[in-house]
Amino acid sequence: MKRHVLRALALAEVRLRMRRASTMVALLAVVALCWAMIADPAGGEALLVFNKARVLYTSSALALGSATLGAVLFGLGGFYLVRGRMSEDLRSGVGGVIGATPVASGVFLAGRWLGCVAYLGALVAAFMLTMLVLHALRGEGPLEPLVYLQTYALLLLPMVFFAASCAILFDSWAPLMGKGGDLLFFLLWVAQLALMTQAGSSELPALMVFDFSGLAAAVATVQGFVSGANFAIGSSKFDPAVAPVILPSLLWSARMMALRGASGLIAILPLLPAWWLFHRYSPDRVKPGRARVRRSPLALLNAALRPLAALAAPLLGLAAHLPGVAGQVLADIALTFIIAPSALLAVLLCAGGAMLAPAAALPAVLLAGVACWGILVSDMSTRDFGADTEDLTGVVSGGVARRYLRQYAASVLLGLMFTGAVALRWSLAQPLRALAQPLRALALVSGVACLAALASLFGRCSRSARLFLSLFLFGLYVALNATRAPLLDAVGFNGAANLHSLGMYALVGALALAGGYLWNASRPQR
Repeated sequence: MKRHVLRALALAEVRLRMRRASTMVALLAVVALCWAMIADPAGGEALLVFNKARVLYTSSALALGSATLGAVLFGLGGFYLVRGRMSEDLRSGVGGVIGATPVASGVFLAGRWLGCVAYLGALVAAFMLTMLVLHALRGEGPLEPLVYLQTYALLLLPMVFFAASCAILFDSWAPLMGKGGDLLFFLLWVAQLALMTQAGSSELPALMVFDFSGLAAAVATVQGFVSGANFAIGSSKFDPAVAPVILPSLLWSARMMALRGASGLIAILPLLPAWWLFHRYSPDRVKPGRARVRRSPLALLNAALRPLAALAAPLLGLAAHLPGVAGQVLADIALTFIIAPSALLAVLLCAGGAMLAPAAALPAVLLAGVACWGILVSDMSTRDFGADTEDLTGVVSGGVARRYLRQYAASVLLGLMFTGAVALRWSLAQPLRALAQPLRALALVSGVACLAALASLFGRCSRSARLFLSLFLFGLYVALNATRAPLLDAVGFNGAANLHSLGMYALVGALALAGGYLWNASRPQR
């Protein structure tokens, strides 16, 4: 009987998630990232480079490199994709019905967990199938599906288990249901990266069982076949004069497979405290109105800075006198500052820092401003849905399509408030002394417009801020570590942006804006 209930719960979870537009967006993003991160050796870069020698694109090399990069992507993004279902139950009123059913809490949580694992597993499978197609086009050896399957299972399954387990745990305990839980998982994910520094030792440390991301395991496996520590995973330049390296098909030792199996078992352990802490939608433990917003440190900060919200009041008065879309956009910006007074303080600090800081410190000021802005606008297009006011805002002149454009324009203007002072200083730089500075200013504006379009598109399609937020944080983290890659320097804080990357982000932003507008215009008026 329990197996029947578990199967029904898991299938219902998978079907519900698969029917969402966010799943299609996530699949398209996975396919696009897969092709983007596997460099063509003809261009002088390769996925794996050891001691300036590239590794031939055999099945083992492509499987190891793509699974390692996929672990970074799915480890962070997977959690944000699968969490939040219990908040949705509370918001829709279904939670009370679920809480009154005779299904045991352990069975219910296990069913939810199986559904999350199946959903993330489907995305991983799509990622692997895309890699098989890419291997047929760029591969330099026979296509070996079993090698891909073994590598992906060993590296990615513990990560999928851990992301699903943490999502269930954080949704089961009221204090972690909001952005505080999102931030905590991000810190846990970053902490796992420290294990890579231990992978080079001759004896694998016991802490390797907590390497849920598989990054340390991948590094240790590589060092077992290649002498020297000078290697890179990701698009890196190589020396064509050095003979290529060939990885064997059998990469994984019995000990490493046992470690990955132990990591997978430990990754399930967060379900135990989840079963103990599960609120079961009880009104005395969690309120529907508090399902999305908890008393996180950010909420406490906004509460303490509530008097600053009075500074946004003149914007509301001005918005009332401006006609059409201009007044609506200004009202959205004023509402943002009233809801989050900390954003107003951050704007003032970023503008002051950009005007007073020396030129060498401007990239750091820009990075802080972009990070604050990205987190702030991640829920701009989902605000109406979260407040149950879509029916009200959808009947305003222009309907949902104009509302989409209004929210996009508000996101762009907020971005310019955070970063405009830096762009101004770069644009006024002396061309003879700093030819790259005006280009960085253009890259900043283009990147802000592109990211705002993606935030609006992902938010409206998925009705969740987490899809954009996870990809944004992931991209920001990658850009911090790949400081010389122009295509990763979206807003120019690394100084690597060029005309090609600027044009690419302008094109992506235009396509995202047009696609979101058409998608919203085709939906029924609310």
